[in-house]
Amino acid sequence: MSSEFTTDQREREASGGHAYGRYLEEFEVGDVYKHWPAKTVTESDDHLFCLITMNHHPLHLNDVYAKQSQQGRNVVVGPLVYSLALGMSVSDVSGKAIANLSTAELSHPAPVFHGDTLFVETEVLEKRESKTKLDRGTVKVHTRVFNQDGVLVAEFKRLVLVPRRENGTPE
Repeated sequence: MSSEFTTDQREREASGGHAYGRYLEEFEVGDVYKHWPAKTVTESDDHLFCLITMNHHPLHLNDVYAKQSQQGRNVVVGPLVYSLALGMSVSDVSGKAIANLSTAELSHPAPVFHGDTLFVETEVLEKRESKTKLDRGTVKVHTRVFNQDGVLVAEFKRLVLVPRRENGTPE
């Protein structure tokens, strides 16, 4: 094993390491990335997330309460669904990100239940080179989350600041 380690992605990838994220030039408007692997959400995942984040709503943690609810069973807390989808998209979208600038239009059109498996895809909506910092640009993406039955259970848009492979030229 080498005694020289690096956190520089270009060096790591030059050694044959798997590409992680994309440079601005690698994004194309209209591309859709199917993120892998899918994730089955367990009761333990949901309960731990709720407890860590101090969300003690009984719909998520109490079987008796949840059975009397509109859904008739425990519902996975929405921020966990968002967090999983965001995490699943990192290797394809924001693995090289300088920053995640914003998240918008987050919605949960259908519930997620313990045991559901989440499949996530992200569509590239827009790509812009920075006019003032020639080593970067922004990418706007739309991420969709589906359960094992193909039902849309969450979606959101975000704006990501990513580096360019090569510096642009001034206008």
